[in-house]
Amino acid sequence: MRAGKLDRTITLQRAVDTVAPSGAVSSAWTDLETVRAELIQATADEAATGFGEAETVLRAFRIRWLANAEITTADRVLYAGAAYGINDIVEIGRRRGLELRCERIRT
Repeated sequence: MRAGKLDRTITLQRAVDTVAPSGAVSSAWTDLETVRAELIQATADEAATGFGEAETVLRAFRIRWLANAEITTADRVLYAGAAYGINDIVEIGRRRGLELRCERIRT
């Protein structure tokens, strides 16, 4: 993986539940890592849904292997002020990198 291609910055986030003294549970996103990434795919598609028109924005990012953080599809990617849910995680090589395929639905 060439360093010159990692020209974007993304933040990996994870949902964390906290319990208040009253017993109420609240969920908030906390930052795991901020890493350099390569944007390898950027597509947008508009379709009719049950609640009207919706635009689906797909992004695929390549990042270096993260030894400290175990990324799952329950996490999300924050890129250019927008949050993308992770649909698929593909290992590149033997612990060389990860390809994150993400989706954002805008109404």
